Amino acid sequence: MLKKRELAYWCVVQDRKLYLTQGALPLLDAKELAFGADMAVKIGEYDNRPVYWLEAPEGADSSGFYTQRELLGLPPALFDLAGRATQLSHMFHTQGFCSACGGTCVLGTKELAMVCQQCGSQHYPRVSPCVIVAVRREHELLLAQHPRHKTGMYTVIAGFVEAGETLEQCVAREVLEETGITVANIRYVGSQPWAFPSNVMMGFLADYQSGQLKPDYTELSDAVWATKENMPEVAPAGTIARHLIELSLELMNNPKV
Repeated sequence: MLKKRELAYWCVVQDRKLYLTQGALPLLDAKELAFGADMAVKIGEYDNRPVYWLEAPEGADSSGFYTQRELLGLPPALFDLAGRATQLSHMFHTQGFCSACGGTCVLGTKELAMVCQQCGSQHYPRVSPCVIVAVRREHELLLAQHPRHKTGMYTVIAGFVEAGETLEQCVAREVLEETGITVANIRYVGSQPWAFPSNVMMGFLADYQSGQLKPDYTELSDAVWATKENMPEVAPAGTIARHLIELSLELMNNPKV
């Protein structure tokens, strides 16, 4: 039950953006919050404080809402809870009708799912699995630039997992399709929920095996082999892409790792 005088973190969502105060999630009690909190849903705890998801009211001023990328400096556990709120908001706005019977769905009271009012089916948030991989060739790292990166930032190769495909198969396929490179020694590193809008990124390292670099310009703006000495602007700290890049740079002095 929501306690009006309890300090809590608030993930107030509007159009997949979060309400921030001084660049951070509000840590307030419900009475101090700028929005009515009666429809708030507890989605976890951080630092012994509850974390709530709340949909912004219609017509709320959008100037106080920011993309979750503004929160990359948060501790990972709190960043992930903010992502849970935006993913749940995405579910709320996109899964309003039952895929089984077409009936109207409402947010469940017992589980974080949409419940059909006609047939009772439960529909959980749709999470899309993605791979992301840093490819190393001795003392070089394969980096790519996407058209959506307007600042010129480079990152590592990523893509969605296809039906019937293992994660390792997806890694090899995405690298080959986007760059013409074949890879070997694919190994898992870690994962990160990525609420843009509802992905989970599974990170890998891989070693160059063969092939000439031939970027697929329908997917990429550019692709390069970079060294520590000529590293371009890369993905920001707090992303799994940056973690893979930094890990690869650490390992370059020992290519056999």
